[in-house]
Amino acid sequence: MNDGLYTQLLDLACGLFLLAAVLVLWVRELAVIVRIFALQGIALAALAMLLGAHEQRWDLIGVGIGIGLLRAGALPYLMRRALAALTADRQRYGTTVAESRETQPLVNVAASLLTAALLTLLAYAVARPLTDLNPTPATRALPVGLAVVLIGFFVLVTRRRALAQVVGFLLLDNGITATAFLATSGVPLIVELGVSFDVLLAVLVLQILTTRMREAFGTTDIDDLRELHD
Repeated sequence: MNDGLYTQLLDLACGLFLLAAVLVLWVRELAVIVRIFALQGIALAALAMLLGAHEQRWDLIGVGIGIGLLRAGALPYLMRRALAALTADRQRYGTTVAESRETQPLVNVAASLLTAALLTLLAYAVARPLTDLNPTPATRALPVGLAVVLIGFFVLVTRRRALAQVVGFLLLDNGITATAFLATSGVPLIVELGVSFDVLLAVLVLQILTTRMREAFGTTDIDDLRELHD
């Protein structure tokens, strides 16, 4: 793969990766958010495989394939199952609570998109000294990973549905993974496998907790649960 094609494909993968994070802030339907997360997983897998192909590292290509299977396949599947359980439970009990939709985030869509733009600018400002040290195509894309980390944390603290907060946590993890790939040209396979299994376990636990919350309290809205505590 020549350098020109590699740079173009890497920029495309990073662009889709960042766009998916921004779209999570724009969309309200949780089912659509899960699909967008799966798209981001594909972009992250493509990013890892592009780095592996450019550096002729088969282990990195294998890591990219594993990331694709986990973050574009297994994790979205688990989240869809959790969402389907919440929807079926709502229909069973005839409640009018819209569990499949993020109805009232703490920050509205317009302000969220503006914040995402500011966080992206902040990421580029923070990463500039690092990219100047070694201005390769991968390091020049480093701000994208940092921006997704910041956007994921923003989603985590501003969304009220438990499942939307799970997506924020996973965006944060995707951003950290992308930053590691772009800054170091990949991480060892055993390290990525360990992190991926930890994330899979966390999502399994969060799926169970979300279902139990819905069965016990009739909602997964964090503010409603705080009122119950008060």
